[in-house]
Amino acid sequence: MKTVQKILTGRSINVGSIQVQELLPHNGEFFNPFLVFHHGIAIADMDIPISQQGVGPHPHRGFSAVSFIYRGGVHHQDSRGNNHKVYAGGTQWTSAGMGIIHSERVPNDIFENGGEQELLQVWINTPADHKMDQPKYYPATAAETPTIISEDGLTTIRIPAGDINGTKGIIPTFTDVTTAMVEMQIGGKYTFNFNASHNTLVYVLKGTITINHQETLTTKQMALMNHDGTNFSIEALDDTMLFVGSGALINEPIASHGPFVMNTQTEIMEAFKDYQQGKMGVLIEA
Repeated sequence: MKTVQKILTGRSINVGSIQVQELLPHNGEFFNPFLVFHHGIAIADMDIPISQQGVGPHPHRGFSAVSFIYRGGVHHQDSRGNNHKVYAGGTQWTSAGMGIIHSERVPNDIFENGGEQELLQVWINTPADHKMDQPKYYPATAAETPTIISEDGLTTIRIPAGDINGTKGIIPTFTDVTTAMVEMQIGGKYTFNFNASHNTLVYVLKGTITINHQETLTTKQMALMNHDGTNFSIEALDDTMLFVGSGALINEPIASHGPFVMNTQTEIMEAFKDYQQGKMGVLIEA
């Protein structure tokens, strides 16, 4: 059985107009291949233009920036010409490669969709051989995302990427990494199975669960799992939204600064220079 190594509670920060709970990095340490893990909630403001709410244009290089959307929606625009909205249950996966500039705004119909935006922003590392690939953007709606629904109907698991018990996601990844957006009604149960050597985490956006009937995890807490087994069970003690991620370790040096994640400090300096010279493109928001 895969057991809990530690439980994290994170810290509160602001990113753009979004209030964020930051779980990773933790004490300056990553949970390879998961580099950054932010839980963001934004309440749309009728007195501020929608085009100014959310996170404005910013660059990335060397990893995938992924938004898992649980409530509301996200309007993504980038310097590669992508302009797309995805709503609750969907995913926006940006493989930054050699460099991209993107924004993640509140969609203009946010008030028709509850007026709030709740999402996870997760940075997933890219191996050195692919850090300078051409950027790619992969949107996936809830309807497009492969989904498991338990026989009792209490558990819904959407799988944007990877494989859970034979159900495979549609977003390609450079390494073996699985992501799952999970909703459980009270009493829902599910047993996950991942490679014992992978780093696996569980995060609760809302509600309370038990892991292996032993550890309790509640709202805005994350469990980092040990490498001592493959299976672990989750049971919902009340209606719960959660995320499960698992990935093979990328055993390479990590150099990071701001929006760039490379293997050496020289590569970080080159990233800033390329950004300043316009080599990552230009984003003029529509």
